[in-house]
Amino acid sequence: MAGGAFVAQGSGRKYEGGVTCFVIITCLVAAMGGLIFGYDIGISGGVTSMDSFLKRFFPSVYNKEHETRDDDNMYCKFDSHLLTLFTSSLYLAALVASFFSSTVTRLFGRKISMLFGGLVFLVGAIFNGAATNIAMLIIGRLLLGVGVGFANQSVPIYLSEMAPAQIRGALNIGFQMAITIGILAANLINYGTAQIKEGYGWRISLGLAAVPALMITIGSFFLPDTPNSILERGHPEQAKRMLQKIRGTDNVEVEFQDLVDATEAAKKVEHPWKNILQPKYRPQLVICIMIPFFQQLTGINVIMFYAPVLFKTLGFGDDASLMSAVITGLVNLVCTLVSVYSADRFGRRILFLEGGVQMIISQILVGILIAINFGTRGVGELSKGSTNLVLFFICAYVAAFAWSWGPLGWLVPSEICPLEIRSAGQAINVSVNMFFTFLIGQFFLSMLCHMKFGLFLFFAGFVVLMTICVFFFLPETKNVPIEEMNRVWKAHWFWGKYIPDDAVIGSQTYTA
Repeated sequence: MAGGAFVAQGSGRKYEGGVTCFVIITCLVAAMGGLIFGYDIGISGGVTSMDSFLKRFFPSVYNKEHETRDDDNMYCKFDSHLLTLFTSSLYLAALVASFFSSTVTRLFGRKISMLFGGLVFLVGAIFNGAATNIAMLIIGRLLLGVGVGFANQSVPIYLSEMAPAQIRGALNIGFQMAITIGILAANLINYGTAQIKEGYGWRISLGLAAVPALMITIGSFFLPDTPNSILERGHPEQAKRMLQKIRGTDNVEVEFQDLVDATEAAKKVEHPWKNILQPKYRPQLVICIMIPFFQQLTGINVIMFYAPVLFKTLGFGDDASLMSAVITGLVNLVCTLVSVYSADRFGRRILFLEGGVQMIISQILVGILIAINFGTRGVGELSKGSTNLVLFFICAYVAAFAWSWGPLGWLVPSEICPLEIRSAGQAINVSVNMFFTFLIGQFFLSMLCHMKFGLFLFFAGFVVLMTICVFFFLPETKNVPIEEMNRVWKAHWFWGKYIPDDAVIGSQTYTA
């Protein structure tokens, strides 16, 4: 049982049609929903490292940072729960919104959910850019969170349903590409606005979140809905025409019939939230919880949220900390392209496993370097050589995440669930992701203060655990049509016992 799992061989049922310009364009437009998530991830850490922002809203943190003494504990310079609430409140709102968005996505379609998310995010950006007190900041962040919750629920499902099976990985990873573009754009903007001497640069950084919000709002207005969603809402002829359009052929009978069968099965399910708890959906439920849980406990958002703060804590100068964040953002973007190229060629499992090993090594080395230079008291400084090494290993860590757990953390949960539980499964994926993103965002600076360099070893331990779980419990899903995914679970050494024979559509089988 090599690899601990039965892996599907071959590419599943072959449908007529190919990759059309229409489906490429619609998927690229939909993927822009990732821009709002990425921009927010990148912007918050840079803004909270700006002196003008801290002086206005968090003077105690500003004073603590600038009252330097020789025995200062570098690990605790930015420890403030109010400051971290500015970052983390968004993800608490996204967690709550994800449950409502699953109903909207199922009843009214994927594009309506994206449109609503973009509009609410736009209002939140306006609140943040115009903020005069902490209350306005937090209200704006909560509105941004609602937008992120709706976009993260609907966009991955939309991409998985529109894309042909043979390039579903590449097109779905467009969502993660948009996230990385948003992060890099935010880092560049923070670097530029930090140079504004008058001290209003943070307003520009926060207010420019309106740009990606407008992009997804306008883009989703013109998007078609997916054949799955149209059929789910009771319009079979319209759904068939849309399927013919996105596949570029009139001969879509086989694929359309599979969609009809899946829809009929879904209609028999009155309570998808209750239904997903049935034993036959145990693999999907576990994976939709496991992947987002482990994705956040890689520690990636320690880097993405707080890169400027972290680099500043480790002794990088103001401009150097922001530039280092730009460098990690650029690495994140470039290496996500590796996943776009590789996910449908080499599969999901190999990227998960290689990325996990690389992240483990990188995090351990970063922890060792920080321990050598700062010890347990947090007193010391990084030499130029050590600074470059820390940045190099952090970039190696970000690169591994960017071609593995980053994009695949959104791709795999969106493609493994049958239609009758797809919205519920994605809502669980988003809510688990947002809950642990909130915890990391809220408590990271306190964890750094108390766990010191051991924090990096803490996250490395979770990466070891999640890599083992992938090795044993995640089957390969590349090139398998999403309506036939039960075949993969049925052939798996562990999950097969949960899948009844009548849950497998058609006659084709997978071999282990």
